[in-house]
Amino acid sequence: MAFWLLMSGALLSLLGGVFHGVAGHRIYMGNINGSNLESITKSLSLVSWHMFTIMLVVGAGTLSCVAYKPAMALMAYPIILVNAGGALMFAALGLVAHRQLLRLPGMYLMGCTAILAWLGIA
Repeated sequence: MAFWLLMSGALLSLLGGVFHGVAGHRIYMGNINGSNLESITKSLSLVSWHMFTIMLVVGAGTLSCVAYKPAMALMAYPIILVNAGGALMFAALGLVAHRQLLRLPGMYLMGCTAILAWLGIA
């Protein structure tokens, strides 16, 4: 059962990374490039966007490794913490001043990934 929980978390993270990196990039960068932000701000925004994409893909790979080698379970803790922390950040900012964040899939993707990984190593 632990294998399937970890692999489900990995698949969720991978699909999130692919969607974030392809479709999300088009939507987000279309809005950013169409704005009057300075060039350096647009560049840094692009880097920040894709750092999150990389985090999702690396998390997927890590959870897959742990699924196949349960002795490597300690590797899952940073993935759990970064996803749980991200989900909490989405929730906190969404409840305080940025309600639109609650409509985005980030909080749900990260929360489910953290829960599946935690259950997979528990």
